[in-house]
Amino acid sequence: MTSAPGRKPTLAVVGATGAVGTVMLGILSERADIWGEIRLIASPRSAGKKLVVRGEEVEVVALSEEAFEGVDVAMFDVPDEVSAEWAPVAAAKGAVAVDNSGAFRMDPDVPLVVPEVNARAARVRPKGIIANPNCTTLSMIVAMGALHSEWGLSELIVSSYQAVSGSGKEGVDTLRDQLAKVTGTDLGTQPGDVRRAVGEFGPYPAPIALNVVPFAGSLKDDGWTSEELKVRNESRKILGLPDLRVTATCVRVPVVTTHSLTVHARFESEVSVAKAHEILSGAPGVVLCDNPAQGEFPTPADVVGTDPTWVGRVRRSLDDPQALELFVCGDNLRKGAALNTAQIAEVVAAELTSA
Repeated sequence: MTSAPGRKPTLAVVGATGAVGTVMLGILSERADIWGEIRLIASPRSAGKKLVVRGEEVEVVALSEEAFEGVDVAMFDVPDEVSAEWAPVAAAKGAVAVDNSGAFRMDPDVPLVVPEVNARAARVRPKGIIANPNCTTLSMIVAMGALHSEWGLSELIVSSYQAVSGSGKEGVDTLRDQLAKVTGTDLGTQPGDVRRAVGEFGPYPAPIALNVVPFAGSLKDDGWTSEELKVRNESRKILGLPDLRVTATCVRVPVVTTHSLTVHARFESEVSVAKAHEILSGAPGVVLCDNPAQGEFPTPADVVGTDPTWVGRVRRSLDDPQALELFVCGDNLRKGAALNTAQIAEVVAAELTSA
């Protein structure tokens, strides 16, 4: 579908009442007003509810084929199975579907897009669908894309420290419940203290309060988890490096929102911290915060609620002049989910209105 000259495109937000959908409505209200109608779509049980977007109340309509009539771009902030069923329906009705789930990320006919890194990939979409990467990948890939453009990336070794909001409401509720149980109690001096105190583990295989859990996602072949494989496969696809060596260990930590990663990045040529600072300081969507002598480096407590990827602790490897070590943080509900989806939709809107 191409918008008529002078007409702002129509946007649908599918999953408008969910956690990411709620963040999305706030982002749409903050960004440039490029949209005409914004249609809010959710499950039938949410139909009729009124939500505020761009300062106006909008009534939610039930997810159906008819709901996509006249829609130019449809953003999906829903579980994989819902996107798998309904994104092709939206595309068949003439909309460009921008999907925030994992349903289409590794489909070779669906571009996986981060606008700061590979916006041009959004133009080639045989199925009428564009995929949004996983929040862990998004927390680092903008910074890595900028460095790759200068030096050519050859290997990534990363460890993630993932917030419980990545597990949805159940993860957040579990952390808060467990913290309430252990607060004010002398725990952690004997084996099993924390386990006995918290009782139920919620969505995790071990306590998340006063603990770190070296497991995120679901178990896959050879001991790897789904989150670790996403970091590998998605980084390769976004950067256009199908043979990039990537090793990831994903860890869940007792933080509500904002993922962090330590990154060992090896390049095809010799690197320097001064040049890395220059590149990162000028990269769109990146904030450099790197003065450890003054205690300045990003932490989740400071980054939460912000849009950029924050980078600090930039060092050249002691043993390899072609490798950098760095620490990155990104809000997993904003750039890690809703914001990147909104940015992809804006790329498509610009294309439709200029066609």
